Amino acid sequence: MIDFRSDTVTRPTPAMLEAMMQAPVGDDVFGEDPSINQLEAISAGLFGMEAAIFCPSGTMTNQIAIKCHTQPGDEVICERLSHVYQYEGGGIAFNSGASVRLVDGNRGRITAAQVEESINPDDVHKPASTLVSLENTANRGGGSCYNFTDIQAIKEVCLQNKLKLHLDGARLFNALVAKNETCRQYGEVFDTISICLSKGLGTPVGSVLIGPKELIKKARRIRKIFGGGMRQAGFMAAAGIYALEHNVARLADDHRHAQEIATALQEKDFVGEILPVETNIIIFEVKGRFTARDLAAKMKELGIFVIAISPKQVRIVVHLDISPENVQQTIKVIQSL
Repeated sequence: MIDFRSDTVTRPTPAMLEAMMQAPVGDDVFGEDPSINQLEAISAGLFGMEAAIFCPSGTMTNQIAIKCHTQPGDEVICERLSHVYQYEGGGIAFNSGASVRLVDGNRGRITAAQVEESINPDDVHKPASTLVSLENTANRGGGSCYNFTDIQAIKEVCLQNKLKLHLDGARLFNALVAKNETCRQYGEVFDTISICLSKGLGTPVGSVLIGPKELIKKARRIRKIFGGGMRQAGFMAAAGIYALEHNVARLADDHRHAQEIATALQEKDFVGEILPVETNIIIFEVKGRFTARDLAAKMKELGIFVIAISPKQVRIVVHLDISPENVQQTIKVIQSL
């Protein structure tokens, strides 16, 4: 099976496995795992930020960041399709006691003007607006990327209104490669950044939250409360170090493969709108002789795993384990339908 359901399905390469097997480890809750300490230092250094903390998942790093930035009764501003709202189990309410102001953006992205309009007045009847959360790339936006100037404009609104700015950067490195941007640019703008190692970078598990030293100190306490304190997790951290050193530039291959598949889809009568393909995600409308679920089932019969994300939309995610030969086979299957 050729598996396009998500870039989370990747498996470690032999070289990554070797790095994991050779990793020095210790007890991370005591701060004594050298591989985790190294990963955290590398991650913080890339973004020019003070500190970082390794966690089991991107959901945990996002939820820790939100809890660090808010008090119960506060409000978080985010796009309506944001992962922090749609796919984290109501965690903003459950973990932080905060409400959410949803913004109807453009392919998962919001503007400075929309942020400004969403900030509550200083009124005891209203929750206090304290945090803006952006997602780059935007999963449900088809892997869409922000223009960095738009992020800078949002930051200015946050500064003027004393709001913090968090980035769900689960696929940030895809955006950096696609837009030819740098980690340092993002470190200068965001108060906290969450990066996933287990998506496009191909590790088995793990995400990193990056931010100021005092906030990350607070994050360690929250991680412990959330049950995220790990012991000899340096084996996983070593995979993250390997990924940051070897798997970033190759994301351009995934982007090119996604474009090739999208081109094949454009020729089919059962394909409607295809969201612009900027990175490794293809989201397209299914019409006519298939429903989204029917098409996913048919492709599965032909050896291709995709996922129906709505009654009318299918998502394809290209990743490290998708070879050029897999892409060509997928295009043949699409052409045969």
